[in-house]
Amino acid sequence: MHGWKRGDAIVLRGIWRHRLWWACSATIVQDTPNLLALYWPAGTPNIGPATRPTPYDLLTNEIHLVARRWVDTDVLMLVAPGAAHAVYVMWEAGQTKLRCWYIDLQEPLRRTPLGFDTMDHLLDIVIRADQSEWRWKDEDEFEEAVRLGVYSQEEARAIRAEGWRVIGLLQAGRPPFCDGWERWSPPIEWDIPGLPEGWDNMSRD
Repeated sequence: MHGWKRGDAIVLRGIWRHRLWWACSATIVQDTPNLLALYWPAGTPNIGPATRPTPYDLLTNEIHLVARRWVDTDVLMLVAPGAAHAVYVMWEAGQTKLRCWYIDLQEPLRRTPLGFDTMDHLLDIVIRADQSEWRWKDEDEFEEAVRLGVYSQEEARAIRAEGWRVIGLLQAGRPPFCDGWERWSPPIEWDIPGLPEGWDNMSRD
């Protein structure tokens, strides 16, 4: 499947066991063999669960989706090809003040005709804006998911190992943490894209 061009509007979706769990429109910043970068600001339309999903919801794969808009932050998502995580550079909405770096441990991205599919793994990492400190996030939910059998012990070890790998990149000052992405800003002419026609069509996978 061909690559996307800078400024293209796409949809990023969360797919769990062949069911749609969320969808968010985004704009392509970079799509090269070494890096995919997506951007969505506060106000971006998305579809998500009506209530915060639980590990039990993942086990039953039952979810009720509602229309929403992204709030609070402007987000630049950075993903290396094949990586089981994404690095979010998050600014306060409409500002140049960096809130944090956020690591979403997730399934490697899969290209679709409309954008990309993935699914997050509950366990995340939050890094201070100046990269001086980091912490795990949602460890209790992740461990509950393992107890319920949402993830096997082997899968859980691999997910946590991916987190430690990202922490190693941070501590070594490796990309993308050393590339100056925190100083990036979108072109002023970029509009907020809507969800594309067919965003919920699972047959397009």
